Amino acid sequence: MAELLLKGWIEQGGRRFSEDEVLAVLTENPRNVSLFGGEFYLRYGEWQARDRFGIMPGPCPAGTVTCDGEVVGRVGPDYPAGDLEEAIVTAVGLRAVDGAAVALSGGVDSALVAALARLPAVVVGLEGSHDRRRALALAEILGIPCDAVAVTEREVEGALQEVVALLGDPNPVDASIATTEVFVARWAEERGIRRVLTGQGADELFGGYARYLETDDLAAALERDVADLPRQVARDGAVAAHYGTAFSPPYLDLRVVAAARAIPPGEKVRDGVRKAPLRKVAERHIPPEFARAEKKAMQYGSGIWKTIQRLACHNGYKKSVQGYLTDMGRDMHGF
Repeated sequence: MAELLLKGWIEQGGRRFSEDEVLAVLTENPRNVSLFGGEFYLRYGEWQARDRFGIMPGPCPAGTVTCDGEVVGRVGPDYPAGDLEEAIVTAVGLRAVDGAAVALSGGVDSALVAALARLPAVVVGLEGSHDRRRALALAEILGIPCDAVAVTEREVEGALQEVVALLGDPNPVDASIATTEVFVARWAEERGIRRVLTGQGADELFGGYARYLETDDLAAALERDVADLPRQVARDGAVAAHYGTAFSPPYLDLRVVAAARAIPPGEKVRDGVRKAPLRKVAERHIPPEFARAEKKAMQYGSGIWKTIQRLACHNGYKKSVQGYLTDMGRDMHGF
């Protein structure tokens, strides 16, 4: 019998499998791996597979089944579109185990996850930042513990250098997001937390970005952004893995993805309201002022983006954060 190496976790039908159960399924037929959900990389003899979005890092392409290095199948399952609230509740429940935590900003995405998970939470931001205020207020209402990680300009600079070393030559958006994530991942590592639930994917699936209010083709814009999610997942995974933890996004559960993609674009962004279907679900679990409030992206709400801009300016890059990042990478890597 071939040996099984499993990183992450596997489920079918909303039930997590033990390693023995996974091994039994693969022993019967290794191609059964295509039916697995969850967040995983596995190797079984000459067979390898990773979850659909590649949330768990591994040496084979995301969402594939390979044998002897050749792609022989795709990882599913392909769920039919079901009830959105039921899908989100199931997705959070599958991930809210084994001493996990929640990255909380106070926006509707992470607020709903926190309310369903009932796990310890963490918020990152400069003193007095928008996210710190909102997350701590929500945590008090929900009755969950929430650590507030206060960061300084010097600490942001150090974290940014780590990000450039990890990602090479990131664009300013990726760099600012990943810098924020460094502080979350460090917090998790210090506490032995191996999984941090996040709100990743909600903006792309439900229409959360402000630019969606102005686009002439909302459906195409949403498709482009959903197609970019695996790249974003790889960025986040690189930061998390560096600290021995993993970012776990319930909104990228395949049930949630199926339910979200079945909703017409015009119902996601309507009458000036973004993420309307998600807010409707959230209102049944969190106070309306959190379900309905507009949210700044975490790099803005935490104050980290403005800090990076100041650092670029102080280092002689008054108009180009990208130039600052590129030259930082050259200094580090010697090219």
